[in-house]
This record gives sequence, C-alpha cells and structure tokens, in this order.
Amino acid sequence: MAVLRIVANLPSQSLPAARRFYAAVLGLEPVMDHGWIVTLSDPARPGPQLSLLTHDLSAPAVPAVSVEVDDIDAAHAAAFAAGAGFVHPLTDEPWGVRRFFVRDPDGNIVNVLGHTRP
Repeated sequence: MAVLRIVANLPSQSLPAARRFYAAVLGLEPVMDHGWIVTLSDPARPGPQLSLLTHDLSAPAVPAVSVEVDDIDAAHAAAFAAGAGFVHPLTDEPWGVRRFFVRDPDGNIVNVLGHTRP
C-alpha cells in the first residue's frame, strides 16, 4: 500500500467566504465542490490541496486530514490489525470513494480513502 495524497481538512462556517479568502490570499481555485466540501488547489500545481467542510455527508465527524492510498482494503486491514479506533466504517460512498475514518493516538480523525472510479 502506498500513500498517494494527503489533504488538510478545515471546518468552515461559510464555504463561499472561505473560498473567497483562499482565492484572494493564495490563488487557490476549486477542483471539487459537493456543496458540503470544497477542495481547492493552485491551478498551476494541482498536487497540494486544501479541503473546506461544513460537515461530512455520511460520517459523524469532520476529519482533520484525508489520506488517499492506492489500496484501501490493505489500509483498512492494517488499521484493524493495529487496533485503530474506527470512527466511520469502511464505506463505498456515492461520490466515487471507498473510505473509513480512524482516530489517531492524539484524537485526530483521519479519513483514509481510495478512489473507486477514475
């Protein structure tokens, strides 16, 4: 299993205001917008990303970070073997990801995901 991408997740009270702020200050533009989560990046360098969330559509918490892996089932098995505290079960989401949430030793919630469609 390899980590493909790590994205910081920030809670937001107002996605429009947050989008304007990150556009004005850092030149970030939306690369994904589901209404409750917006992911921003620099159009010239799309790798570094920042997600803003008002809530999570199907999970009970807003994660601190999202980590995309190339083998979500292997990551889930490793988390289970490590005795990780699961916050959201392994789930196939309708927006094309398979994911689960775990709590790290400091209480941070980590969204571990893999894309299910291109």
